Amino acid sequence: MRLDGVDLLRGLAIFFVLMNHVNMQLLGAKIPYTKGLPAQLVSSLVWNGQLGVQIFFAISGFLITSTSLQRWGSLARIEVRRFYQLRFARIAPLLLLLLGVLCALHLLHVPRFVVSGKTGGLPRALLAALTFHINLLEARRGYLPPSWDILWSLSVEEMFYLFFPLACRIFRDARFLAVFLFAFVIVGPFARAVAFNHNPVWREYSYLGGMDAIAMGCLTALLLARYRLPRSVLWICGSFGLALLVFSLGFSIQAYKWGLGRNGLSMTILSIGTCMLIAAAAQTQWQAPRILKLFLRLGQRSYEVYLTHVFVVLGLFNFFLAAGKPIRAVSFLFLAVLVFAGLLGELTASGYSEPINRWLRKRLIKGTDIRSTLTQGSSV
Repeated sequence: MRLDGVDLLRGLAIFFVLMNHVNMQLLGAKIPYTKGLPAQLVSSLVWNGQLGVQIFFAISGFLITSTSLQRWGSLARIEVRRFYQLRFARIAPLLLLLLGVLCALHLLHVPRFVVSGKTGGLPRALLAALTFHINLLEARRGYLPPSWDILWSLSVEEMFYLFFPLACRIFRDARFLAVFLFAFVIVGPFARAVAFNHNPVWREYSYLGGMDAIAMGCLTALLLARYRLPRSVLWICGSFGLALLVFSLGFSIQAYKWGLGRNGLSMTILSIGTCMLIAAAAQTQWQAPRILKLFLRLGQRSYEVYLTHVFVVLGLFNFFLAAGKPIRAVSFLFLAVLVFAGLLGELTASGYSEPINRWLRKRLIKGTDIRSTLTQGSSV
């Protein structure tokens, strides 16, 4: 069952990621398209990509936990092997296809897709992608090409889910599991704080710096499975969560001035707000107005959009450069990326990811409810 509130948050998150990556291309080409615009407006529209990924993490933790509870009744009864098989069927097909395409582009020496020797070359990048430590590689050796760089978030997410079912079996009592998950929430800000982490890449890409949001999502699912909150409480929860989201995304400069960014707390506040909105949306079964249908669809295809959008960004940006970098066309560039990245994600999901996902689940896992497992989330 899909939740409109969750899909809307995913759509918002992928929107910020897309805008951020277009912005990075424009800045790299020294195009002063933000001249004269309010700093906070610019920050809110095109600098919230990292915050968007944090939203994805919180959603992912909620979806994985709630789906596991639905499937097994209790996390203590989670079947470790089946859990891994389900994750493989959801994540691996598109990831392996993407890596195959990236390897081909590297070997063909296509500009912007060649992995430099400084970062270890193609074999090292491929190993890092397949063993989920792209983030660690980039923190030690520098950034990979954009199409490889985006896999840092998958490294954080899948490393968490490598140990998640094991922790569920070890901490069989939900209370002990909640304490274990809460430890990630406590450690997260320290992993992002300047005082405790002097590597700027690792501050953004570290495992613990992202796992706290996933853990919050898991805790939210455990709470909602145990308690049915009164409607008045849900209304307050949703309102306060929305306020935290607006503050995090719309007043980020002020938050940084207050020291929340330097202390790693900005992401924590955003994750709390996201989880509060998820809780309100899940238990009220909130339905989005029809005007948001396309945005909801973007959220539903967020994994496919995330892994394929760099091709759209770079392709359309090359057209923009060939046209002479007209400032008046910048807004159309952002809009075109949003539209075509969404279309590519839709085509990829309907024509490849979902059919392969169903096929693998039927082959690997007999008796699995295909409809419910297709909603099992990832960070994107």
